[in-house]
This record gives sequence, C-alpha cells and structure tokens, in this order.
Amino acid sequence: MKKILIYILLAIAVVAIAFYSFVYFVPYSEGTRAGELIKFSNRGVMVKTWEGEISQGISGAQIFSFSVLDKNEEVIEKLNQYQGEYVKLTYVERYGTFVFWGDTKYFINKVELSQSPHFRR
Repeated sequence: MKKILIYILLAIAVVAIAFYSFVYFVPYSEGTRAGELIKFSNRGVMVKTWEGEISQGISGAQIFSFSVLDKNEEVIEKLNQYQGEYVKLTYVERYGTFVFWGDTKYFINKVELSQSPHFRR
C-alpha cells in the first residue's frame, strides 16, 4: 500500500513538472503590437505582477492587455518611461499563465519607442 501511494505522488509530481515546463517553454505565438501605452502598473495583493495596456485605435475594443515578468527589468524601466507614448511591443503568447506571472497570456520581452501613424510630432 505504501509503495502504491509513493508511485501516485511521484506521478502527480511528474505531471505537474511537465505541465509547468510546457507552459513556460512552449510559446503559443510570438509577434509585435503597436499602440499608445495607456496603462502600466505593479498590482496585486499577495503577489505583485506588472500589467499594462496599449490602445491600438480609437475604439475601446482595441485595447491590448499584457504582462511583464519581474526578470525583465529593462522592459519594466522602459515601459515606466514611455507612459503615454506610442510604443511597439514584442511579445510571446503562452498557452496559460500562473498567478505569480501575471493576469494575461501575453508577456512582453522588448519595447521600442515608435512613431504614431495617427499623430505626427
């Protein structure tokens, strides 16, 4: 009986590690989005995560929500600096997320300041 319990617990641990590895290492898609950075904040009660939004047009339906992992300090610094500016974001979409990563499945790895197609400065 004790041996069966150990095998069951070991199988559960292997499945959990395989699931975590799949979600972390296998991207669903990769791409870029551009828009005006309208929101970027560090939020949460128990676990703080970096969350943001860009507006991709005039309508409120064209809002792209994203998360940034804590290890991407350069991206966090640039997003804080570019608040209100037109930016181009390079992202990885994952199959899922975990509470300690963020609220969305879109994770930003690169930020560039870009020129708005609507307003020329």
